[in-house]
Amino acid sequence: MNFNQKIEDLLSMALEEYPGIFLVDLKISSDKSIQIILDGDEEVNVKDCINISRAIEGSLDREEEDFSLEVASAGVGSPLRFPRQYRKNLGRNLEVVSKEGLKFEGALVNVEEDRIELEWKEREPKPIGKGKVTVTKNKTILFDEINQTKVLIKF
Repeated sequence: MNFNQKIEDLLSMALEEYPGIFLVDLKISSDKSIQIILDGDEEVNVKDCINISRAIEGSLDREEEDFSLEVASAGVGSPLRFPRQYRKNLGRNLEVVSKEGLKFEGALVNVEEDRIELEWKEREPKPIGKGKVTVTKNKTILFDEINQTKVLIKF
């Protein structure tokens, strides 16, 4: 079994023990530097990262393989990539950029297997008379149409 496959297998076994945590990204470089990015249905804390790191490192022999291992959680500014990450962020404000370059900002109100729904308020001219009225807008976006999504953090 090659090194990359061994790491993937060890990671899969380690994640089976933590069903609320899932893999976002795994990079293994030619110099055997391993970088694992995790996310969770609730949260991923330092202890979770340590446990996954120990499960992998404890099954490898440093005498046999020289490697470096980094296990981290997806940061607050990291793009969302999987439906599971979207579900975790229901109710939060997102910025979604479509593959056509269109940008949408709104509260995530629904997540399905193949799409999300955003909702936001917008001021529009009144249909009759002068002035503006606030209306609620919705946009359904298929995952296949999304280029990038980030959670908007406001202070």
